[in-house]
Amino acid sequence: MTDNVLQEFPEYNENYRAGFVSFVGRPNAGKSTLTNALVGEKVAITSSKPQTTRHTIRGIVHRPQSQDSPGAQLVLVDTPGLHRPRTLLGSRLNDLVIDTLSEVDVVGFCIPADEKIGPGDRFIAGQLNKLPHKPVVALVTKTDKVPRADLAEQLMAVDLLGREHLSSEGRKAEGFAAIIPVSAVRGEQTDVVTDELITMMPTSPPLYPSGELTDEPERVMIAELVREAALEDVRDELPHSIAVTVEEMLPREGRAADKPLLDIHATIHVERDSQKAIIIGHRGSRLKQIGSGAREGIKKLLGTPVYLDLHVKVTKEWQRDPKKLNRLGF
Repeated sequence: MTDNVLQEFPEYNENYRAGFVSFVGRPNAGKSTLTNALVGEKVAITSSKPQTTRHTIRGIVHRPQSQDSPGAQLVLVDTPGLHRPRTLLGSRLNDLVIDTLSEVDVVGFCIPADEKIGPGDRFIAGQLNKLPHKPVVALVTKTDKVPRADLAEQLMAVDLLGREHLSSEGRKAEGFAAIIPVSAVRGEQTDVVTDELITMMPTSPPLYPSGELTDEPERVMIAELVREAALEDVRDELPHSIAVTVEEMLPREGRAADKPLLDIHATIHVERDSQKAIIIGHRGSRLKQIGSGAREGIKKLLGTPVYLDLHVKVTKEWQRDPKKLNRLGF
């Protein structure tokens, strides 16, 4: 252990545990909501619309050292939902998930309690079976949405899913390493999830300084907050067509030191003129609503008042154009 590590992480204990966990699952399985619940702060956007996560958001859970614990750190990698891709964007998102899984210590497979196990879950379980040396924990999410009898039935179905699809050579045991029901919305069983994942982490010095909750760049998080606000109450075809880029972030000149203001200029990209009209709304009402909703989240994120200037641009077929995808950060 170097002097630099000791100075940056003075709480480091030789039995400290730290490592990476990746949450996977079908789109809208509750991965982002669970990430936020475990971290205790909003680091990933959530929406009732499927496929809202497009970046691997790293949320960091800290367990401080105490008499009863040497301390631990979980780095939660929230990935886009695995799905059968229909566009170049979809293929790139799937590739992102597979690349992430090869580098983490444990995989958390999120399966909603209120939806029957289907082909999508079996497809994902088959993909996870290709990683025989990775422990896979089944996280049965959204337990607040079902009665106890239905939850018990789902837990048995999840157990069967693991036994049928996680049986490759080299795996320590058939099936899931653990099955944990959890409600991120109510905070039920979230500590159990954290405790179980920590036991599977290697002994290691802390990977991030205490107090740091995410390593996602501010510009990316601001763009995600704008996109989350834009996703509220929109038509089904719009979520996949919305992308956001932050063009400029500058402190307002001439402001007193105790009254700072940050000017943020961002662009909402859509694929068609009709979508642009939906985002702007009648006389700009919808765009104002998006700005108001995003501004509160950005202010909380940055800890300073912001002026948010939003523009809407038609970037035709951006999901299918490699050059446009690259420009938009995918």
